Amino acid sequence: MIAAANTRRRRLIMFAMVMLTIAAGLTSRRYPTWQPSWMAQYAGDTLWAMMVYWWLALLVPVARPTALAGWALVLSWAVEFSQLWHTPWLDGLRATTPGALVLGQGFLWSDLVCYTVGVLLAVLVDRAVLTFMRSSPNASP
Repeated sequence: MIAAANTRRRRLIMFAMVMLTIAAGLTSRRYPTWQPSWMAQYAGDTLWAMMVYWWLALLVPVARPTALAGWALVLSWAVEFSQLWHTPWLDGLRATTPGALVLGQGFLWSDLVCYTVGVLLAVLVDRAVLTFMRSSPNASP
């Protein structure tokens, strides 16, 4: 029973991380002048990969951060490499706001670096969350 409570608690935390990361990513794109130019250029892609990590952690809360990191990198990089593939229907999808946010618009090598940094940052935050959950009074033994 305690393990189930921790799973629910972790899912709630991961859902909050997804929402915070989406908000930060959209804000970074909407208000680029609020940031240094290098941050405005790379923050959205870095946060996008973090969001992928949080979604995976939400879906599989018992997975280890290293496994989640591997899958988040595979998914993020796959989406980036898919931008090299052009078909009318896929380009049409990418021309929409949701399609551009999820699938991107053009391949950039720098995005692969951003995705890697984003996933590594997510792992560090996730490990801190897990440490906090284990040390909190309601943690399972």
